[in-house]
Amino acid sequence: MASAFTDGRIDVDALVRSVASDEHGAICTFVGTARRRSEGREVRRLRYEAYLPMAEAAVAEIVAAARARWPQVEIAARHRLGDCPLGEASVAVVAAAPHRDEAFAACRFVIDTVKAQAPIWKQEVFADGTAWVGDPESFRAGGAR
Repeated sequence: MASAFTDGRIDVDALVRSVASDEHGAICTFVGTARRRSEGREVRRLRYEAYLPMAEAAVAEIVAAARARWPQVEIAARHRLGDCPLGEASVAVVAAAPHRDEAFAACRFVIDTVKAQAPIWKQEVFADGTAWVGDPESFRAGGAR
């Protein structure tokens, strides 16, 4: 598997091509994007950090667990690191399977498990400061932490 991380744009079409085959009748794609508002505040961009060796291993384990659970499913996942402008993909998961039920289930399992377990940290850069998601004490008005 290629790296699950990139510091540039995520090429969703390339991910789809990497799992597609004539054995699969369903391809499920999840793309998470940077949105303009969060918790009622204006977001300027997102910033993601990860301890790459641990994060790569975690994502690989999650994808392997999905493949073990749904053996006929092919999966590709990519997460952005660094700055992510509004409207651009911050994470993408693609699952291809003979049938839609398995594709949907595997795709959801991978994104939900990555969000819950992978050592990836998200910082929201607001018009009036920054905050690390999951750390309510991190908000600082007027600049980065």
